[in-house]
Amino acid sequence: MDNHSKIKSMRLWAPNGEKTEQRPLSEEVPVVLEYNCVIFAVMMASPTDLVDFSYGFSLTEGIIEKQSDIIYSQIKDAPKGKIAAIEINAPAFHRLEKYNRTLSGLCGVEKLEHAIKELPIVTSDLKIKPEIIHQAMNALKSQQHLNKETGALHAAAFADDTGKIITLREDVGRHNALDKLIGHMIREKIDPSKGFALITSRCSFEMVQKCAIIGIPIVAAVSATTGLAVSLAEEAGVSLIAFARKEGLNIVTDSEKRLIG
Repeated sequence: MDNHSKIKSMRLWAPNGEKTEQRPLSEEVPVVLEYNCVIFAVMMASPTDLVDFSYGFSLTEGIIEKQSDIIYSQIKDAPKGKIAAIEINAPAFHRLEKYNRTLSGLCGVEKLEHAIKELPIVTSDLKIKPEIIHQAMNALKSQQHLNKETGALHAAAFADDTGKIITLREDVGRHNALDKLIGHMIREKIDPSKGFALITSRCSFEMVQKCAIIGIPIVAAVSATTGLAVSLAEEAGVSLIAFARKEGLNIVTDSEKRLIG
């Protein structure tokens, strides 16, 4: 059993009777994100791939602009969770200080506007047939190794233009899974413009934001998308797919004409 889960004895009721069975439970712990010894946020997350998480979160929150802005990231045990002790360079720490000062001085309406970030336009030469994305989504479940134990984890994956899943990350939180994926991609210098993201959840505006920030041109979600996510995808030039399941998929927006055939 991996250290991300523990065993729980529980009653199983079924129409033909009851019995006791052993089930693994996913761990969920508070993760303190600490930059240069200053606490920025506390997130609830699965205690796996937390270095990747620290990089992805830092990028999608606008604290860093590139991998080299982080000098190091060290995960420490705490009595009731984990601490991601992140050392960032001076320009990144200046951005962090400015970010904190800006938020503290904003009124409610301004804070709401700040939550929806101005996104870069995603550029990519990627052209791909919908069946490639369909095949990749169907192959995703077999690669969700942690979720096989508990059934409680979301996944975010990145596949190349052939539909091969290059990398995958899992977490109890859909946003965390995507941040872990993004963190791994920037650490391993995986080109985001050469493939597409798969997510095992609905696609809210935050998921589009995160993918646009790193430059992923296509996002395919197993569930629905929201109206705001569609609007942001259109503005940022992200092709958005919803309800990517065995029976097919919905091409919600594709202004860049990346989905061919």
